[in-house]
Amino acid sequence: MNLDFPDTALSVAGITEYLQVLLEENPILRQVWVTGEVSSANQHRSGLFFTLQDPNGTAAIKCVVWNSQVNKLMQLPAVGEQMMILGSIRVYPQRGEYQLTVWQALGAGEGLQALRYQQLRNRLLEECLFDTARKRSLPPHPHTIAVVTSPTAAAWGDIQRTLKQRYPGLRVLFSPATVQGEQAPESIVKAIARVEQDGRAEVLILARGGGAVEELACFNDERVVRAVAECSIPVITGIGHQRDESLTDLVADMCVHTPTAAAEIVVPALAQLYTQHRQRVDALYDALLASQSQAAYKLQSLRHRLRNLRLDRQVQQEANKLTWQRQRLLQLMQGRSQQAQQHLELLKQKLATLDPKAVLQRGYAVVRQENGAIVRVANELTVGQELGLQLAQGKVKVKVITVEK
Repeated sequence: MNLDFPDTALSVAGITEYLQVLLEENPILRQVWVTGEVSSANQHRSGLFFTLQDPNGTAAIKCVVWNSQVNKLMQLPAVGEQMMILGSIRVYPQRGEYQLTVWQALGAGEGLQALRYQQLRNRLLEECLFDTARKRSLPPHPHTIAVVTSPTAAAWGDIQRTLKQRYPGLRVLFSPATVQGEQAPESIVKAIARVEQDGRAEVLILARGGGAVEELACFNDERVVRAVAECSIPVITGIGHQRDESLTDLVADMCVHTPTAAAEIVVPALAQLYTQHRQRVDALYDALLASQSQAAYKLQSLRHRLRNLRLDRQVQQEANKLTWQRQRLLQLMQGRSQQAQQHLELLKQKLATLDPKAVLQRGYAVVRQENGAIVRVANELTVGQELGLQLAQGKVKVKVITVEK
């Protein structure tokens, strides 16, 4: 099918160049004063980039102050400040965007949005909605979780992939919501209400991808903040990549700065669970071994003590036996000694009676022949035979004169 293009059709570069000339050559836009509230500001190597927004949030324009011009400003743009900016419109064809190149900046007091934000923050602070004591801990192993975010946002895809990789088989309830623009607060509140009405979810993830501060304004809306604070289940927020926390982050039970991080925190990784399981098994095995070793040591110690107690008892019994036997032996020896002493005295007496010297002491003498034989019968002697007389003191020799029978 052939199409005939009109001769007036412009290329992308052509229409962009036309708009560039139209805007940059306009005498009003070449030097224009713009008032608004600074909603975000970032310092880069080339200069200061910030966004100027209407107090009601219906419109915003990007601004840049190049480094060569920063020191010439009467006041540096700061978030929440109402500013009056002098600059010129510049178009960037590569991005199809326009921005305000700033020459001068004058302060006009605190911005209306910043004032409203601070008033709401102070009121919520007085109600203790930011206290850590009211924050609930997330369930360690949830079976069902709910996700509130935009169905077309990359955040939803990131959360799904992360949950599938970390915890397969998890039930995920998706409650879609608009997370940017004027309709976002009411949409988010309704999405949270649907999750609570369903009643199956154990934890809720409220998420949105990266964006400028102006795009995240719905998370500073009092309706959203109170819906999160009053939610019946724990809420974890993963809103954008900004360093500044929203009021919804402050009342949530836990907050991180990316949807992926929220999904990583809400459930443990399956590999991590397996590792923890193996660690618990090893720890239990070690504990059982330690308990068994301790019990074995205690049993051995008790056995040793029991043996020692029995040995002491046996030693005591044997000592008692030895003491008794010693006493008995002493008594027996004393009795026998007395008997021997008495017998010895008797023998002494008998020996004293039979001792020839004792007889000799009484005046008797012992007659011996020359060969030493004792003479007992007179008929054995002859006249003239020499004999020896043994006296008590000394000896004498005699000769037999007569023999009387």
